[in-house]
Amino acid sequence: MALLSINPATEETIASYKDMPLKELESVLELSQSDFQEWSQLSFHLRQIPLITLAGVLRDNKEKYGKIISQEMGKPIVQAEAEVEKCAWVCEFYAEKAEEFLSPEEVETEASQSWVAYQPLGIVLGIMPWNFPFWQVFRFAVPAMMAGNSVVVKHAPNVTGSALAIEESFREAGFPENLYRTVLIAPENVPEHSSMLIEHPLVKAVTVTGSTGAGRYIAAKAGMALKKSVMELGGNDPYIVLEDANLEETIGACVLARLQNAGQSCIAAKRFIVNENIREKFEEFLVRHMTAKKMGNPLDRSTDIGPIARVDLREGLHRQVEESIKAGATLLLGGKLPEGKGYFYPPTILTNVKKGMPAYSEETFGPVASIITVEDDDEAVKIANDSEYGLGSAIFTQNISRAQEIAAKLETGNCFINSMVKSDPRLPFGGVKQSGYGRELSQFGIREFVNIKTHYIK
Repeated sequence: MALLSINPATEETIASYKDMPLKELESVLELSQSDFQEWSQLSFHLRQIPLITLAGVLRDNKEKYGKIISQEMGKPIVQAEAEVEKCAWVCEFYAEKAEEFLSPEEVETEASQSWVAYQPLGIVLGIMPWNFPFWQVFRFAVPAMMAGNSVVVKHAPNVTGSALAIEESFREAGFPENLYRTVLIAPENVPEHSSMLIEHPLVKAVTVTGSTGAGRYIAAKAGMALKKSVMELGGNDPYIVLEDANLEETIGACVLARLQNAGQSCIAAKRFIVNENIREKFEEFLVRHMTAKKMGNPLDRSTDIGPIARVDLREGLHRQVEESIKAGATLLLGGKLPEGKGYFYPPTILTNVKKGMPAYSEETFGPVASIITVEDDDEAVKIANDSEYGLGSAIFTQNISRAQEIAAKLETGNCFINSMVKSDPRLPFGGVKQSGYGRELSQFGIREFVNIKTHYIK
């Protein structure tokens, strides 16, 4: 049994990797536990040293790692290198802030002294996706390790080269050899082997970034084992465009938010909820700007849009577009499978999108924009919240107080005004409803995988 890495731009196999048997997985956990016991006793200063080195390793190898990302999942090379750079940023952020975030906190009670301390749990298992193969890993692993935990990662099989490169970067930076480990599990063995890892007594917590279906399954397994879990799952992000929005600036943010990473992002703009007074102008601007984007070889630095990561994902995306058109949506741009090699899908715009269409209710994981027209702010909020998801949202207007009133009513974990939604080490990241629970990044993220312990002296 093997894990295959296939270049989605050429459909050629890059490499094949051998699946780890259960005994080897067990050995990885035992070695990780051993390194955890030593690492957890170190001061923040000593943990900080290899983390700062790791930021340098990432920057020194940005071109190499970026190429691996581009070849394995099709991200344009400029975006891939920016992803590696962002990982270096999160390393530096937690090197500077971890001790502050986890310092004991005095609490005034009738005791002589009482305080809250934050202590590491042990092995944190990360089950990670392919769409941001470096960033998704670093944004959970770095704070977890600075809190004193060790990390074991089960990555998506189509980005195994990225997974092994990440492991290599941690070792090159001087971390203990088994503090960060990658496990290789072939797709056909995922149910059995992943269950073993989740249920294993040495694993103390689980974090998942992926689809809502995968999150439900893993959360149930973790819950049965009474393991702490964090779920960062799907999204159907609404972007509300009010009639007074500066369209020149708004369109730039909307296009980037829909086409970055070929639209393969949980926080990509999915539903554009547009006031009817500016609908025609918004559509005209969106068609013009999306048409101007270049789709092609992800290793070409002038490419804006690479391929969809896998053929089955492209097929699913095209089904959503065709079914929405059959249900009455109007196709303004794209929507046709291109000829030739590679899993490419063109920038696509659907308007007259209504409830009941896949483009309205489902997560479209690709460069497909859905336009929904509304009469007023109340209808915009109603449609924005009419989703099983609740990850990101954005509002575009020149009236900030009006935007803040709308933002307070949106059922999402993130709301950005006059900006695309993005993750930032300084801010908590996560969702509600079927988009998951728990938070990554900031002080909230580093406190997810610690024992919040009360101390009381009489």
